[in-house]
Amino acid sequence: MASRAAAAVVLALALVCAAHSAAAAGNLSPDFYKKACPQLDQIVAFHVAETFRRDVGVAPGLIRILFHDCFTQGCDASVLLNATDGEQKVGPNLTLRRVALDLIERIRSAVHTACKDNKVSCADITVLATREAVFKAGGPRFDVELGRRDALAPAPAQINKLPGPSFPVPLLIQSFKGRGLDVADLVALSGAHTFGVAHCSLFQDRFKPGFGNPPIDPKFATMLKDKCANDFDRKKTQSLDVRTPDAFDNQFYMDLVAKQGLFRSDQGLIEDPATKALATQFSLDQRAFFEQFAKSMTKMTNMDVLTGKQGEIRNDCAVPNKRVTAHGDEEGHAADM
Repeated sequence: MASRAAAAVVLALALVCAAHSAAAAGNLSPDFYKKACPQLDQIVAFHVAETFRRDVGVAPGLIRILFHDCFTQGCDASVLLNATDGEQKVGPNLTLRRVALDLIERIRSAVHTACKDNKVSCADITVLATREAVFKAGGPRFDVELGRRDALAPAPAQINKLPGPSFPVPLLIQSFKGRGLDVADLVALSGAHTFGVAHCSLFQDRFKPGFGNPPIDPKFATMLKDKCANDFDRKKTQSLDVRTPDAFDNQFYMDLVAKQGLFRSDQGLIEDPATKALATQFSLDQRAFFEQFAKSMTKMTNMDVLTGKQGEIRNDCAVPNKRVTAHGDEEGHAADM
């Protein structure tokens, strides 16, 4: 009886969380800024194009920021807060690319200057900039609904929700399921590793014996081992996709077929029965990959968002707005910068 009661409580909590998430997403709209900032899309597209022209790495940089923001507690721009106790100071976020973080703030400044009254959130700007960058790199445009609000504080304790590069597929499935994402979302969103780079420390287990490694091409393993030898300053990197490292396409899945997945978590997608069929399909059919990726991105960016009077619209994406307390004191993380 006790176990049944406990299960009922868990189910009830899950339903409440799901209802809250759905209600929040229901407050979003693709036309949210149509009157307040009609030039929003054009401003985002201009600044993304200018930065992409100088550094194509801004595209994978943006999508990594977005994933690390949304997967933890929803797309609320909490990862952008540069406080001493912020998310950027925690392991997986230490290598978030500065060029992408700076681009988001540059877009915010331009948007708030053009549209006045600071109507557009950093959370929405991050989503829009990522969509534009993926498209510039050759990927699909995904549907975006707007109206998100920005978190008041970072949430470093939530970073442990992020899946790791050495996770086996069952653990990946469990991790994604915990955020309301299914196997198709897992396989498609992993395809974002079709561009960008990773530091040697994240994939050293791929070229060392043991570790329960998924299969790896011997020549690829030797290349990785040689590249990462004597990486004393921990700055050496390897492209995630060995075929078309700067393009958003389906060649990442061809890497997996060839047993050249850089991460154990990636290579496992083509080996595990739960994910093999879909990963194989994506390797053969780029359109199928793009369609599912677009659906999964829209789904992920609508999870657990702040809307209405929740949160705030930041005046600086890296710093919460100052608020006056009942005692007349100012609150905020500006002093931590």
